[in-house]
Amino acid sequence: MRIDTLSPAEGATKATKRLGRGIGSGTGKTSGKGHKGQWARSGGGVRPGFEGGQMPLFRRVPKRGFNHNGKKEYVIVNLADLADIPAGTVVDYGFVMENGLAKAVKNNCGLKVLGKGELNVALTVKAAKFSASAKEAIEAAKGTAETL
Repeated sequence: MRIDTLSPAEGATKATKRLGRGIGSGTGKTSGKGHKGQWARSGGGVRPGFEGGQMPLFRRVPKRGFNHNGKKEYVIVNLADLADIPAGTVVDYGFVMENGLAKAVKNNCGLKVLGKGELNVALTVKAAKFSASAKEAIEAAKGTAETL
């Protein structure tokens, strides 16, 4: 095999439309541009969003809100979600996502455990953050709360 003998796979390429090659071609004379006007000219047409001089939609609609792209978001789990897990289990981000205990977030910074609900099982919980009540409840159930 030589590089000069390589060609695209069958059906992978499509021939370009040949414009202005006579009436019989179907795209002769005006080359699919119609007769005169803005769209027939070289470099003709208007920019996207242009509405003929009328105030365009993106300028008529008021600006609203603010998107903070660098915002830190945590995957949140409550103690009530961890109540049915067997004793001695290590609960971390991977475990939570595997078992569908929480939804994934956009700018993920790890797992955050909140204190809603009760925990009666000794678990080892590894998370980026804990609320004070969650940490107390985990340690009261003879488990450990490890901050990563």
